[in-house]
Amino acid sequence: MAPKAYKQLRFGDWALKLGFMTQDDLKYILSKKNISKQMIGQLCLEEGLIDGEDLAQIMAAQFSYRYVKVDGRIPEELVNMVPLDLMARYKFVPFKKKGDQLTIAMAEPKHLLKLVDELEMLTDLEVNAVVASEQNIKKAIQRVQKSRKIIDATTDGMQLSVVKESDKGDYILSAEKVSTEESPIVKLVDSTILDAINKRASDIHIETTAKGIIIRYRINGMLHQATNPIDAKHQSPIISRIKVMAELDISEKRIPQDGRFKLKVSERFIDFRISILPTIFGEDAVIRILDRENIVGRRGDFRLDGIGFAEYELLRIRRMINAPYGMFLMTGPTGSGKTTTLYGALSEINHKDTKIITIEDPVEYQLEGIVQIPVNEKKGLTFARGLRSILRHDPDKILVGEIRDPETAQIALQSALTGHMVFTTVHANRSFDVINRFTHMGIQPDNLMAALNCIASQRLIRTLCECKTPYTPEEAELMESGLSPKMVKGYEFYTAKGCERCQGTGYRGRKAVVEIMEMDDEMREMFITRSAITQIKQMARESGTIFLRRAALQEVFNGVTTLREANRVTFVEMDD
Repeated sequence: MAPKAYKQLRFGDWALKLGFMTQDDLKYILSKKNISKQMIGQLCLEEGLIDGEDLAQIMAAQFSYRYVKVDGRIPEELVNMVPLDLMARYKFVPFKKKGDQLTIAMAEPKHLLKLVDELEMLTDLEVNAVVASEQNIKKAIQRVQKSRKIIDATTDGMQLSVVKESDKGDYILSAEKVSTEESPIVKLVDSTILDAINKRASDIHIETTAKGIIIRYRINGMLHQATNPIDAKHQSPIISRIKVMAELDISEKRIPQDGRFKLKVSERFIDFRISILPTIFGEDAVIRILDRENIVGRRGDFRLDGIGFAEYELLRIRRMINAPYGMFLMTGPTGSGKTTTLYGALSEINHKDTKIITIEDPVEYQLEGIVQIPVNEKKGLTFARGLRSILRHDPDKILVGEIRDPETAQIALQSALTGHMVFTTVHANRSFDVINRFTHMGIQPDNLMAALNCIASQRLIRTLCECKTPYTPEEAELMESGLSPKMVKGYEFYTAKGCERCQGTGYRGRKAVVEIMEMDDEMREMFITRSAITQIKQMARESGTIFLRRAALQEVFNGVTTLREANRVTFVEMDD
């Protein structure tokens, strides 16, 4: 594509025409140019007459190109399309790709003639150009350079301390210093873990594909690719390194393996859970990062008010967790924040005159003043066996990490019926599905209802960054979301834009949306007699239950999240 022929007006003429300067300003700048011999644009910047964005607009008009405002990032799908050194040399970034056309944003469009042939040969695409400020283009390039350096190169002196736990429970530190003499595989694994911690990721996924090894982070519940594909020949050494850290069998490659390890990073301990899975291309690994600091934040402890519940639901939860006995049951898929909520509940009722014992698989975070027992099925310590022993220690409150089998369910129910307050979780998609889960485990509905105080179903929804942008959803989008223009009248909708603060995602952090169904006598009777779901839902609604879909939509109406995010987290259905 040949560059456009630009108009004959000079830079100063365009600055006047666009209203960025006055005639007196131009005369002053031209007089300085005669002395300093600098470019007029640079002189205008130095004198504070224009800023970087003004300069880009003037240059766009001068060279007959469209001006755009780049937000300091390159679209994820275009990051690896053009070499970084080429971008830095010509001060441009890929801006948009549509069909067989690539649009680039340039700071100096006069260089396009030199660049276009090289780019079209490199990408096999027709190249178009727009103009953006040099400052934002440099920011975008630096962001990619920084991201790649974290993974591809590790600085001298970086240190991870692997912490092993002896049979006596003492911490024994084994320091592993990353230096130039060490294995590149050690540096890759260690730097990947550090990078994931810095980006507040909850999981690291190491996946082997036909194209090579792909490393992805789960941040705020969504997966993001961290690196370019790595040569598949490194797959076995990488997995072996992770197995060594978790004290797993490096010779066994045919069956899944689970393990754990602990690291000391920046003077704090972080737990990691490892899962190794054999696939058709070799073994894949998922590293779960259990960083207490990510959850408790600056307060240093778990509190329910830090999870983001609506005030109405927070009051209900606090009332339910302070009940003298019964069962507080949480449900939701993996990663919905159930454990965090239960830890927050235990922290709030943890007093010196109360004995709290937990049995978990694994113990994810250590809570001061609470007795915590890790399940160890290899040694015979199951949920059921541990729960029986717990009852002999006369606890007031009990946390059972998860009810998975009939024996654990039966003991937990008996505990709730005999004066203990039991907190536990069951995997189910909705509150109403919990009863069926217990029925499948052989528990009679009347026994369950006698013990159950409430069922809380929870999801985590991503919250918008400050860069959010108002927009008006089309009627088709509303209809797909189970809404109508009449229902959303008066509400302002926002969409995710992306900026430096949110690393281009448009979202910063997550908050919980919860559906709490309290069990009064009428509700218990309806469950025992197997009433229709529509009748139970109507009764729950009248009793004050706000269903998950409505809770998620309320966050959309409050401008906290997007309609798309609400649709991702909850089923599109109308509860009211």
